[in-house]
Amino acid sequence: MFRPALIPSLLFFISLYTSSSHAQSCTNYTFAGNQIFSHCADLPNLNSFLHWNYDESTKTVNIAYRHVTVAASRWVAWAINPTGRGMIGAQALVAFQKSDGTMRAYTSPVNSYQAQLAEGDLSFPVSDLSATFAGNEYTIFATLKLDNVSSTLSQVWQEGPLSGDYPAQHPTSGANVQSAGNLNLLSGQTGRTSGAVIDSRTKKKNIHGVLNSVSWGILLPIGAITARYLKVFPAADPTWFYLHALFQSSGYITGVAGWITGLQLGSQSGGITYTAHRIIGIVIFTLATLQVTALLLRPKKEHKLRFYWNVYHHFIGYSVIVLSIINIFKGFNILHPDQKWRTAYFAVLIGLAALAAILEICTWCVVLKRKKSSRPDMISNGNHGYNGYGASGQERV
Repeated sequence: MFRPALIPSLLFFISLYTSSSHAQSCTNYTFAGNQIFSHCADLPNLNSFLHWNYDESTKTVNIAYRHVTVAASRWVAWAINPTGRGMIGAQALVAFQKSDGTMRAYTSPVNSYQAQLAEGDLSFPVSDLSATFAGNEYTIFATLKLDNVSSTLSQVWQEGPLSGDYPAQHPTSGANVQSAGNLNLLSGQTGRTSGAVIDSRTKKKNIHGVLNSVSWGILLPIGAITARYLKVFPAADPTWFYLHALFQSSGYITGVAGWITGLQLGSQSGGITYTAHRIIGIVIFTLATLQVTALLLRPKKEHKLRFYWNVYHHFIGYSVIVLSIINIFKGFNILHPDQKWRTAYFAVLIGLAALAAILEICTWCVVLKRKKSSRPDMISNGNHGYNGYGASGQERV
């Protein structure tokens, strides 16, 4: 009895699936004005498609670059690199919607990692450059005259946020560093480049992030945990101090290496500054240096200044840990890594917090058990003349 209703519903969902599949393929796309392109390619990342006509006799190519599922607050770009692969040397077509709703399309040669997609002439002539934005989809149209360029090209496409009416830095991880490949204008074949296109600056960013996350964000908290909890257990003495020193010094050395890569990145990033991240990093490095030095200069247990040294050492240590965690998450916001890395570090923090909570409970159990066992039995108190606190009965108030 349900078959008459089931069949139309099934056909409806099949049609939705089919139309959705067609919408994600360049071969079924129809341009306004019945504009026809003889070749097209579904680009492998960033929801992008390229359509083109190539006249081999005149070395002229008409292109339409489409970037779908994108907000108006983003910029998009497509480029070819006549001299190599990747970002440096790319000759880009850039488009975005300005704050007043009008479109801007222009050319931008990328000559360095500090390039801010400023407008400029390309190494080949470009004409009929225009762009549209409708239905969360950018389209860039242009005609390129490629006299001295091979029919097999290295292409790059990209998208990023806007800062006012100017392009800002795009994410430097995930699909944004994999949006490159080869393009054969004659055969229409496209392919990925061998591996992700990760330039040296991006590699340094990744190394900087990993070193600082492991050092300040993991090794130092583990060092603090060993110092606070293992010393309570007699079996761990004096092992706890060596473990504490090992984790602290290892974290400091690794953190220094991460700090050096950060300085190198800063020297390569003219015009790009992250003031809060930099200031917190300098404070962490300074406090951590004081903390490591304190391990070598601590007074003996019997010294009258040992109490003040303990307060100083604990305050500096916990301050470094808190500031490090804050700065690591600021780094995540700067590098825009895949969500799995942020989730993984958050899971590590939860694991360390759970371990600290368990050890805190165990520590209090040991301390309370010691206090209880150190008190003489109240029944035999008269034989010794002292109460449970080591004071004579007549001295109690």
